Amino acid sequence: MGIVAAALAVFILAGLLIYFAGIYNSLVKLSRDIEKNWANIDVLLKQRHDEIRKLVQVCEGYMKYERETLEKITGLRTEYLRAGSVGEKEKIESQVTGALKTIFAVAENYPELKANSNFLQLQARISEIENSIADRREFYNDSVNIYNIRIHQVPDMFVAGILGYGDKTLFEVSPEDRKDVDIKFGFPGEEGRKKD
Repeated sequence: MGIVAAALAVFILAGLLIYFAGIYNSLVKLSRDIEKNWANIDVLLKQRHDEIRKLVQVCEGYMKYERETLEKITGLRTEYLRAGSVGEKEKIESQVTGALKTIFAVAENYPELKANSNFLQLQARISEIENSIADRREFYNDSVNIYNIRIHQVPDMFVAGILGYGDKTLFEVSPEDRKDVDIKFGFPGEEGRKKD
């Protein structure tokens, strides 16, 4: 009888260890998926920053009165390259998105710029990258959501607690990104004219 009880205890212990290992492995996979999805976003953000540098160079010759906007976007690009955490990068990216909207809106005031093939190509490329970033953010948020749910469900929450796993932050849209872009079509020399 003692041998059967010992064998049963070993069998139960082995089952628990295998079950724990399965939970552990799935939580590690989810955590690594989040890191991979952020790395994919980061690659696209770096591509966007490279395109922004080119865009600023093209715009500088045309946008003589928009120096502040161009300097702001250049400064944000530098800040992004220095940022260490995901949170810092998210905050800067929100500001970059706003500055890009401003540049594209202000470009309406410069017909020569709007007709420039380099500007049009860069605008299309940045828009394409923006769409890819949006898709990758969705993958990232899906991964974070699945992970956050799992670490709060029984029995995964016990394994997550032992491992020190905590909630991950979703990539959220800032209040500035939710606002419409204010586009003003003020052309040089129109300030003094009266409206009919």
